[in-house]
Amino acid sequence: MIQDDPVEEISDIEERIERLTEIAERCRKYILASKIAISGGAALLLVTILGVFGFGQIAALGSIALVLGGIVSLGSNISTLRQTDEAISAAEARRAALIGSIDLRVVADAPLKLV
Repeated sequence: MIQDDPVEEISDIEERIERLTEIAERCRKYILASKIAISGGAALLLVTILGVFGFGQIAALGSIALVLGGIVSLGSNISTLRQTDEAISAAEARRAALIGSIDLRVVADAPLKLV
């Protein structure tokens, strides 16, 4: 990804940051859904064990599967979120370095003309 024009590379980096931000947001949604699945599965398992509503063995197995699936999904998405956050930080640091390397000029304030 070596380019001659730092402005174009900055633009590419900003697009990458946007894509990574979308991935991170999606991971956060899956993490929330995983926590809900774990909580719901645990509650269903507790209700099944206590025999409150007379649910059978299928409900117990389903609740265990829900808890385990939620745990797996939670771990996977937390890992992906950490990696994505690190990639965003690296891209932002690269963008800042490129912006710092550009010879920027200050544009003086011109007096306003009222028409």
